[in-house]
Amino acid sequence: MSSNTTSEPTIFIIFGGTGDLNARKITPALYNLFLDGWMPKQFSIIGTGRTQLTDEQFRKNMLDDINQFSRSGKADKEKWAEFEKNIYYQASDVKDAETYKEFGKKIDGHNAEWKTKANVIYYLAVSPNLFPIIASNLAKAKLAEDKLKTRIVIEKPFGHDLDTAKELNQLLSSIFNECQIYRIDHYLGKETVQNIMAFRFANSIMEPLWNRNYIEHVQISVTEQLGVEERGDYYDGSGALRDMIQNHLLQLLCHVAMEPPVSFNADEVRDRKVDVLKAMRKFTPEDVRMSAVRGQYGSGWMQGKEVPAYRDEPKVDPQSNTETFAAFKFFVDNWRWQGVPFYVRTGKRMHQSSSVISIQFRDVPHLIFPTEAAESWQQNRLIISIQPEMSIRLQVQAKRPGIDMVLNVVDMVFDYKGTYSQQAPEAYETLILDTMLGDQTLFMRGDQVEAAWELVMPILSTWQHKKSLNFPNYSADSWGPEAAEALIARDGFNWFTLPVNGKK
Repeated sequence: MSSNTTSEPTIFIIFGGTGDLNARKITPALYNLFLDGWMPKQFSIIGTGRTQLTDEQFRKNMLDDINQFSRSGKADKEKWAEFEKNIYYQASDVKDAETYKEFGKKIDGHNAEWKTKANVIYYLAVSPNLFPIIASNLAKAKLAEDKLKTRIVIEKPFGHDLDTAKELNQLLSSIFNECQIYRIDHYLGKETVQNIMAFRFANSIMEPLWNRNYIEHVQISVTEQLGVEERGDYYDGSGALRDMIQNHLLQLLCHVAMEPPVSFNADEVRDRKVDVLKAMRKFTPEDVRMSAVRGQYGSGWMQGKEVPAYRDEPKVDPQSNTETFAAFKFFVDNWRWQGVPFYVRTGKRMHQSSSVISIQFRDVPHLIFPTEAAESWQQNRLIISIQPEMSIRLQVQAKRPGIDMVLNVVDMVFDYKGTYSQQAPEAYETLILDTMLGDQTLFMRGDQVEAAWELVMPILSTWQHKKSLNFPNYSADSWGPEAAEALIARDGFNWFTLPVNGKK
């Protein structure tokens, strides 16, 4: 999130204004930005959807959403009264080009009232199949012609595969310039993810160690206790590889593996991320067999409640071959990382909900201490926890108090709650503000999206053409299929997990 910057008058047009994403994330983010003084003095929020609502009804719905989902709690009456004056609703069918004329009238009306030309942000919080339709209709209505004042925000998934991602990129590029397109990945807006760059590039002690000479391997794990719940129709056509690996986890990997950028310029940072994706070793069919694991959860018990198997979830094919778990061993073939494995995993109905990056350093070249002094010896490890806690821990060996020389692992910890009194902004607040300010540093560029798809396509193709015969292969409340443990154990390592109540 930028600071000391005032955004220009802005009009938000939220397609999918009556949807769940707007309710849970976008509306609360806009309100919190308003509370914290980041919204421009002149702004307008125009929600749109097929439901027939008045402005007053839509405002009431937004208030309910804020009261339920905002990090700041229930809305203050005076602040809300000030905020809601800027909220409007326009019922529309996004497939009908004629309805876009109404948006044009509202934009012109605000510009006349404010006596300036406002920035216009089209936020597509809708099903991916509507992205091309909305973009094309904006062009037909001549609502995307001002390249300096118009921006479009695209939620993931950006394409279903490489071909559809390229098609969408080509369509958007025919209407907008790349500097107008904001492909949003909320993971990149999380405070701890942003802090990876600060930790690496603002501290001289880290960069000399950040390479194959000192780092033995890297793990990136994003695990969820939740199942697919009511998202079965979407998820069954997607799976863990498309839903999480292709975007979220590969972006985390890029943050860890990227070369130092020359500056914090958006394209300079994104160039370095693309370099990582292009350097990653492509999978052959044999690599898929040896270095990729897929899984699907069965039934079980979660926190004292019985939960169904994936194939028994609503709107899921009873014979589904969709993976709810995926784990891989990647390599980045360049001078910095040659030979260092990057282990990546994600899954649903796992034992713990967490997002963690673990960087294990190589062992000391010679152990001078007697065996009894180092019984609990452990290699140094840097742990970046994105959730549930936000922290960075460096695990080192230290002498235990006492007469004897006994070594213990101790943590050198930076955590947000213990260090800062103010509440960290939600990821969507950071990303929406950056959109208003025209800062694309935390957004994916078109070539970056395509490079990520190119990397995963051989895996997708192999899995699609070879049905798994052992699904479901892990139970709810477990750490995934046994093959995932074998994947990392073959190299002499084990998956790192955050301690829960003092226990792993």
